[in-house]
Amino acid sequence: MASAEGFAAVFYSEPGVLGLLGNVVSAFLLCLQNFTVATTGLGPRVAEQILAGIHLILIGGFVQLLAGFLAFRKYDHLGGAAFLTFSALWSSYGVTRVLSAAYPENTTLPSGNASQLLDAGTAPLSASQSAVAGLVAYIAISLILSFCSATVNYIMPFIFGAITLALAFEAVALFTDWALVVSGVLELGIVLCGLYGAVALLLKGITQRYVLPGFGHPLFNVLLLGSAQKSSSKALGEEKKKNTKYAEPMALGNICDTVSPFIFAFYFFGYMKTFCVGAAWISIISSCQLLSSFYSYLRGDGYHTTKFGVHSLFWLVMSWEEFVLTAFLGLPMAQDSRLGMFGAWFFLATACLLFLMSIHKDTLEMLQNASFIVLTSAFVHQIPLSGARPFLGAACSLCTALSLYATFASLINSIGEKVLIPVGPQAVSSSALQAVLGALKARLSRSKDVPSGTGAAVPDALFYICNGLAAAAAIQDRLGEPGRQQLSIPSVLIPGALGQLFVCRIQVRGGKRFGSVLPFCYAVFWGAWTWLRLAGHLLDIGAGNTEGFTAGSIAFLVLNAFLVILASSFNMVLLCLTLAMELLTICFLLFTVENLPLPFEIVVLSIVSVICFYGATASLTNCMFGKDLLMVGPPLLTVQSSKEDREDPLPCVCPRSHLTSGLRTIAELLNTGAVCGVPTDTVYALAASCKHPEAIEKVYRIKDRPQEKPICIFISNLEQLRAAAPPISPLLWEFMENVYPGGIGCIIRKGEWLKKLGVGAGYSRVGTQDSIMIRVPDLTVLVHLIDMTGPLAITSANPSGEADSTHHDMVISRLGHKLEGVLCDGESDEVVASTVVNCTKIDESGIIIVREGCIPAGKVMQIFERAKSRVV
Repeated sequence: MASAEGFAAVFYSEPGVLGLLGNVVSAFLLCLQNFTVATTGLGPRVAEQILAGIHLILIGGFVQLLAGFLAFRKYDHLGGAAFLTFSALWSSYGVTRVLSAAYPENTTLPSGNASQLLDAGTAPLSASQSAVAGLVAYIAISLILSFCSATVNYIMPFIFGAITLALAFEAVALFTDWALVVSGVLELGIVLCGLYGAVALLLKGITQRYVLPGFGHPLFNVLLLGSAQKSSSKALGEEKKKNTKYAEPMALGNICDTVSPFIFAFYFFGYMKTFCVGAAWISIISSCQLLSSFYSYLRGDGYHTTKFGVHSLFWLVMSWEEFVLTAFLGLPMAQDSRLGMFGAWFFLATACLLFLMSIHKDTLEMLQNASFIVLTSAFVHQIPLSGARPFLGAACSLCTALSLYATFASLINSIGEKVLIPVGPQAVSSSALQAVLGALKARLSRSKDVPSGTGAAVPDALFYICNGLAAAAAIQDRLGEPGRQQLSIPSVLIPGALGQLFVCRIQVRGGKRFGSVLPFCYAVFWGAWTWLRLAGHLLDIGAGNTEGFTAGSIAFLVLNAFLVILASSFNMVLLCLTLAMELLTICFLLFTVENLPLPFEIVVLSIVSVICFYGATASLTNCMFGKDLLMVGPPLLTVQSSKEDREDPLPCVCPRSHLTSGLRTIAELLNTGAVCGVPTDTVYALAASCKHPEAIEKVYRIKDRPQEKPICIFISNLEQLRAAAPPISPLLWEFMENVYPGGIGCIIRKGEWLKKLGVGAGYSRVGTQDSIMIRVPDLTVLVHLIDMTGPLAITSANPSGEADSTHHDMVISRLGHKLEGVLCDGESDEVVASTVVNCTKIDESGIIIVREGCIPAGKVMQIFERAKSRVV
């Protein structure tokens, strides 16, 4: 049974079939076209180019887009990143075919202004030749995907490798015809390998076993690429449990941060003279980056939701600004117009915010954010455009190099579920950063008891950033300047309208009803602002025909007044933003009646930007750490109710742990086959009696846990294990005596001795077929409970893939309606789960740290070395 949030990953079939077939059909289409051109010597006609482009968009693009969605849902890191990447590739190449049919033979866009950017005697490239920058970027990405896929199976490396070579010769074929034949042969190889791979995966999905070879066994073991860092948990950055509900989207986000700056670098170094094709390619890949932001949200990752969302908006805004510049304005006119634009400064401030929020993460993440600061600095509009181009090209090149390495590292580390490719240590620990922020909050509030408002949801920071970007970009120091207005359209429209619609979609997905109203209403507002204030001269809207906007602004004033009242029940920052938007609506109304005091509007827009930046900072900080570290202010209005109305009935039995009667109540429930939440010496867990296999099955349904993820057992003391007489070596006994009781779980070989331990009918539902993890908790309450029930099947008390529960209130609110009882014991002793150690080959090759948790890996290795020395 699936939860309301969707099916578990195990229920999805093989999306790789769709993905591979999308590549097959796209490659076959290009193969036929290339062979036709090579044999006849005639280029494709306009209709053929348009049809080929449409087919590439529909089949190579949309089919693989669907495959990527399903691959992410199936917890397939490589498949999700690869299929969405190739979806963007074929869609971009299809758009290029359509554009090359519309503007053949070295033509420019109809305005003709692009010629002002060209050197004397230099002809602009055709639309198809301008795509070489995107092709080269995807060649590098395809090469990385080919190498990474070799650690998973030995069919995809040949497919992705053939795509890499085919793209290389497609790029050469843009300038000479001899490469068409080579490219066609390689595309034929893609077709054959892809068809075989699709059939193999289809049969595997039907029969639930590998019928044809090629999948299930990699070319080489991913662990050969390096070794996990074992020095300390600090080397791994912020340690978190694996999220098994959705695949990790970091690789996809880094791929997007590779392609976009690479195309910009080509442009700024002078290899592309117009940005029509570049804007199309960046728009498509930036849409994929929005998907990486969306999947980060589904994983509850506020930091990457914000980061990838901001990066996507940045590439979209800057690419369409360059398109407007090259297609409509030209360099001399643009330089004067850019001086009064301030949107890039908000991007720079946001880049600095992301850098500060990443100082407790790994070094590579910090370097990426530092390069983004350099990049946003280079794009500041007050820098002279003619002299800034080499600097812009160098900044884009630096961003490309770091993102390319991050793509490789994130893919390999995700596949291996270990830090195999070094990413560097964290500069500051999470606890130290939280302490600094907490001290800052205490100093500002002058009291630790001042209410700080409601907790921040994941997309709140992105909501504030979209409004802040639009407000900063909307500042105009004079009215009636067409060039500046035209150049400002992308800066206001993309974050203010399109970006907020994305935030609205996230809020709806999260069930935030009022939260989705705000971004939707403000998206409409910024869309109307762009339509009238910035594009009015293009649409012949001016004095005498703005009555509709006047009526609309009055209606929005009334609507926003209700939003102000609703916001007052949330927090002060949101209230201040809605009040500032009310003033901004008044400015819009005054503009429609031609009575606007421009300085007043500039001040209001600046205030909106400042409020939004603080709101983004506070929301991102509070969301990342799960605490109100920065104040957003208490709600101004609260709904008063009687005590009976305020106290909601508990969804299950919730006795206190310090009461003997409470312990007996939970024990009786467990002995009758119930599933209960219990405290442990680390974080809260779900417990089921090993005597009731149906209760263990229920645990999987409650958590929406993939069936392939095993469940461990807890016993009360090591003497119980000795009584069962398992075949354990003296070294393993010595190691267990040193780690039990405590926050370390040992994976040992499974056997019939488990039934003597008291596992009983649940033997086949705990552990794997060959091994099982056993732990002795260091918590008196839980030990007494196990003595009353026998061994318990235990797993963390959180929906699969979400953060651990560190208080009984979290268990009750998240899973209480699915449980029969929760043993309430207040705050947990730890904030992360236990450390898991594989001891199945302890005598041959030592121990392996499967998951580093509350006990650092370095300490575990010290215990093992001490145990080994004693046995020897």
